[in-house]
Amino acid sequence: MLISLLVIGGLIVLLVLWAIGIYNGLIRLRNQVDNSWSQIDVQLKRRHDLIPNLVETAKGYMQHERQTFENITQARSQAMGAKTVGEAAKAEGMLTEALTKFMAVVENYPDLKANQNFLALQETLTSTENKIAFARQAYNDSVLYYNNKIQMFPSNIVAETFDFTKREFFEVQNAAEREVPKVSFS
Repeated sequence: MLISLLVIGGLIVLLVLWAIGIYNGLIRLRNQVDNSWSQIDVQLKRRHDLIPNLVETAKGYMQHERQTFENITQARSQAMGAKTVGEAAKAEGMLTEALTKFMAVVENYPDLKANQNFLALQETLTSTENKIAFARQAYNDSVLYYNNKIQMFPSNIVAETFDFTKREFFEVQNAAEREVPKVSFS
């Protein structure tokens, strides 16, 4: 009788330790996803701060491009106001599209392209875009690992018990961004 109680007690202790281990692992993964999102947020903030300087530098040269500036300003405002990962992905896609059009228009202004301030801002923006891409990849990797952990047996039992929810990937919303660029040597 005593041995049976000790065995049952030992199994209960092992079960509790197992649940605690899984719970702590899920907390660590959730915090890792949150940290990854914070890294994206830092880079997006940097991008949002650079855009007004880039636009102001260009305004002196590009007198007739009011619509281009308005599109960038509107896209930036929407991106800064995004609340969820999905909203941010959609808004950042629109901002990227507006910046791409802006850079295409810049090609028509050789004096602007030669301006040192503009070139420095453009280089910083390019560097920031690369950091954003890296941060998005790290975030999506964290989300994948976390989502797998909360959905796979046996950790899904603990995840469901403590209401761990699936996280959203930072995905490309704009179909044009998914297309492969066309290269032509003609």
